[in-house]
Amino acid sequence: MELHCPKCQHLLEQDGAHAQCPSCGNDVELQACCPDCHLPLQVLKACGAVDYFCQNGHGLISRKRVEYRIPA
Repeated sequence: MELHCPKCQHLLEQDGAHAQCPSCGNDVELQACCPDCHLPLQVLKACGAVDYFCQNGHGLISRKRVEYRIPA
C-alpha cells in the first residue's frame, strides 16, 4: 500500500511504524491496523519483541500482515 504525505502528497518512505517524506521532510507516525477488520491493533512490547493483537476477534497478527495507515 502506498502512503502519501499529508502536507505535499508525495510518496512516503516507510520504515515500520514511521514514515518520512523525501520531498518536504515531514515525519509521520503510522498506525498499525488489522488486515482483516482494518481497525487499530494493540501493540505488545516485551523483551525487545513487538507483537500485534487484534481486540476484535482476530487474535495475534504477524508483523508481515500488519497494514499501516496515517491516523485521521
